[in-house]
Amino acid sequence: MNPRFISFCIFLMILIMYPDRASGTEMDMIDPKETIERLRNHVRTLTQTIGERSVLLPHNLEKTRAYIEKFYQDIGLPVHCEPYGYRDFTVSNVVAQISFCDRPTKHFILGAHYDSVAGTVGADDNASAIAVQLETARHLKMLTDHEKLDLVVKCVSFPLEEPPTFGTRHMGSSVYAYNARERKEPIDGMICLEMVGYTCHQRGCQDYPFPLMLFDYPKQGDYIGIVGNFASRSFTAALFRAFSQNPDLPVVKLTVPVGGFLLPSVRLSDHASFWHRGYKAVMVTDTAFYRNPHYHRTSDTMDKLDFDFMAQLVKSLLIFFRSHHP
Repeated sequence: MNPRFISFCIFLMILIMYPDRASGTEMDMIDPKETIERLRNHVRTLTQTIGERSVLLPHNLEKTRAYIEKFYQDIGLPVHCEPYGYRDFTVSNVVAQISFCDRPTKHFILGAHYDSVAGTVGADDNASAIAVQLETARHLKMLTDHEKLDLVVKCVSFPLEEPPTFGTRHMGSSVYAYNARERKEPIDGMICLEMVGYTCHQRGCQDYPFPLMLFDYPKQGDYIGIVGNFASRSFTAALFRAFSQNPDLPVVKLTVPVGGFLLPSVRLSDHASFWHRGYKAVMVTDTAFYRNPHYHRTSDTMDKLDFDFMAQLVKSLLIFFRSHHP
């Protein structure tokens, strides 16, 4: 057998064999009850007032875009839409910016897709992520009034992540990443929020792709996952260190080589668009169908979500962003 192939296999096994898990020192920065209620309201609007947000219902995609844009306007953030055509209608990336200083050296994107798969209201996939994105932005905006940080955060909400546009140039994240590279936009890291609201607590309820199930990963689905490619390993590690300071949200990280092509399921969201364009990016996730049996089903409704879990993710994201002092 080829010695290089053997060496590569050993390298891969080292990466996936020993999962990094942590919890650490609590930082009180949000009102949990208030945040939980706001998260509920967002998910209720997205899944019940608006409902299915698939490519088959362009008017609901437009309602969702308008809801996200108005939220940012209402909390006083500069926001704009970047429209593009698909078939016979127009969709838009929604971009809001939170700046903490005039000349930041760190530039991050907090992204999430706002569409749902056809036939579903997509509570976990992906209303949960949009809700967390919006509430993280709310808290970051409040921090700008009294905290000096060396960063700018762009919150970008993407359309058309789901089939039939998944993996095509029509994905909102693909459009954004392509244009970002063309305009030489500095991006030190992109955080993709993908299905972040489902937990399960019975031993054995958490599954994994081969060969991860053979190793010492948690058997209960009560943690948040951070998945990055090898080129993003320093960014993944920085997020992991920050998340580890929140004892109320266990975190597990995974670094995958070869752009994740050996584990295709780790590429199934908007972070892969940024990997493709050479940017550092991670997926923050509840692990989707490896935990949530309602994935891409009509049963993916808001009563299945763990809103305390989602509020703790807002807190962990704030810990990361607040770590960037001048």
